[in-house]
Amino acid sequence: MRDDADKSPLQFPCDFPVKMMGYDRATFYEAARGIIERHAGSVSDDDVRTASSRNGRFVSMTITVRAHSRQQLDAIYMDLTQHDEILVAL
Repeated sequence: MRDDADKSPLQFPCDFPVKMMGYDRATFYEAARGIIERHAGSVSDDDVRTASSRNGRFVSMTITVRAHSRQQLDAIYMDLTQHDEILVAL
């Protein structure tokens, strides 16, 4: 019988983009980066991409992390979705 780790199409370790959206304010940027760094270590500015919405009210942020396990990614997404500053995590 295969365990859940065998069912993942990802081969760990791998680079994995984590995308999240929120209001374009400093608290969103701080929360998003802080959560990622807590689970994946230091993030360089080269690993972060942002894009503002047309009206500038919202921003999407993609941070590429070096993922080591499905459990690590699950923990990242759990923390992102529970934080008030993060409106959406993909």
